[in-house]
Amino acid sequence: MSRNAGFITVEGIEGVGKSTNLEFIRNFLLSRGKEVVMTREPGGTPLAEEIRALLLDHMHDNMARDTELMLMFAARAQHIAEVIKPALSKGKWVVCDRFTDATYAYQGGGRGIDPKRIAQLEDWVQGKLRPDLTILLDTTPEIGLQRAASRRQTADRFEREQQGFFTRVRQCYLDRAQAEPNRFRVIDASASLDQVKRNIETVLTEFVGA
Repeated sequence: MSRNAGFITVEGIEGVGKSTNLEFIRNFLLSRGKEVVMTREPGGTPLAEEIRALLLDHMHDNMARDTELMLMFAARAQHIAEVIKPALSKGKWVVCDRFTDATYAYQGGGRGIDPKRIAQLEDWVQGKLRPDLTILLDTTPEIGLQRAASRRQTADRFEREQQGFFTRVRQCYLDRAQAEPNRFRVIDASASLDQVKRNIETVLTEFVGA
């Protein structure tokens, strides 16, 4: 049976190839006759994009971790109200570059914020809204950071973090995937791009249905 609508998120540390594979996911859904909304976090609306700029600007390296956490959810609240919920209510497919799993991974795993505090904000801001499918593109920080460095001109505030930070982020992602196997699909992003796309296509075919 084919799904009428769905909320798909794509997660992973820097350098896993999210941008390229998000386009592949979009094209797959369009080929199945789906109406697709592509969006990202933090961001996705004019206000949330302004918050994104604050979060990524390296001039704010002294930002308190609680400030960072609350800004993430402030942007998310606007994003959900303005983009995600309206699209889903109209039967559209929403594909989002990062969502709340990234907050658990980066602010929880990376910064050390208690996941119970993140969960409180998640419940408050999102209510019952959760992704239907989360594709985790996984690779080691060594590979991911090397790839990211080769393609960027200027590192943002997160990209300037040390390898240990991304090791913690990755482990948190993997722990969440293990805890929620029905929602997560882990894809080896260190494989060739063609292989990664084939693996994603298998996941999407199973999820979307005929």
